[in-house]
Amino acid sequence: MTQSRRRSAGAFALGHDAFLDIVANLVGILIILVVILGSRTQEVAEAIREQSEPSDTAASAAALPTPEQLAERLQQLDREANRAAAALADSQRLEQAIRRSDAQLEIVRNQRGELMDLLDAAKQAWDDKQKELDSRDVERGKAEARLAAARTELEDLQRNRARAEQTDQPVVAVSHLPTPMAKTVFGEELHFRLKAGRLAVVPIDRLVDQIQRDFQRSASGSREGLMDSAVGPIQGFIARYEMEKSRETVSRGGRVGTATRIQLVGMVVEPLAEPYGEPLQDVLKQAGSILDIELAGRSPEKTTITVWVYPDSFAQFRRLKEHLYGRGFATAARPLPMDRPIAGGPQGSKSIAQ
Repeated sequence: MTQSRRRSAGAFALGHDAFLDIVANLVGILIILVVILGSRTQEVAEAIREQSEPSDTAASAAALPTPEQLAERLQQLDREANRAAAALADSQRLEQAIRRSDAQLEIVRNQRGELMDLLDAAKQAWDDKQKELDSRDVERGKAEARLAAARTELEDLQRNRARAEQTDQPVVAVSHLPTPMAKTVFGEELHFRLKAGRLAVVPIDRLVDQIQRDFQRSASGSREGLMDSAVGPIQGFIARYEMEKSRETVSRGGRVGTATRIQLVGMVVEPLAEPYGEPLQDVLKQAGSILDIELAGRSPEKTTITVWVYPDSFAQFRRLKEHLYGRGFATAARPLPMDRPIAGGPQGSKSIAQ
């Protein structure tokens, strides 16, 4: 049964209970009237018996009612008794009518419940059909919106094409660098950082060597779990790292033992102060710059330059790439957001050089 059906049934039950209360009050009033009439009849009968008894005194004889008065009282009692009987009969008829009404109401209630169930099923079917129609309308609206956007774009392209055909545009020569097929770096790799137009050497290999020596010292300690530390500074950079140390059970040659496992979780490489490095224009102009020192004695076939570049230095990176290409070195770019330091870990990827 649905909620609307329960509300209708509750309202009907409330009206039926109020009707029963009214009938019960009427029956109670009729019973009280019958009791009062019975008590008064008993009083009148006792008075008649007392008056009918012989009395020796003239005063008692004088107090007895006359036959006319007795007849009038009897008629009055008959009328009241008739009214009480009529009221009782009306009460019984009302009770029978209530029983018949209850039976009819029960039948109507059942019929109404069946109709409400059918109505709920029809509403559910209508809602499902409406949702299906709505989804079709939505899809049709999306398709029409995409079609309108495509038409607008086509019109814009046609207008731009017409303007381009009517206007003589000067030919602009765009300088570009040959871009060979990208390949993963497996040989020697040099790291530089280019930020705020300043170039700095990032000694990642030397920092990693210091981290490995820290691992060897930590292996002899008894502390386990996550530990963080820092190494450096080396060439103005420090490396903050986090490692995990644990004891694991291993099997060797049929024997079970324990071994210490130390793993690098991650590291962050940052300069001691910002801004750091030399202006790129000075590095490219001066002889014996940090770039010349790092590239001295290195083979372009076995060495790749990885540049960690920030958004404010993309233009300078192109100049650096042109300079390195002229010297035969492949360059790999590692763009970073302005607020992100150089970071790495055991799951890090190798650079892709071009």
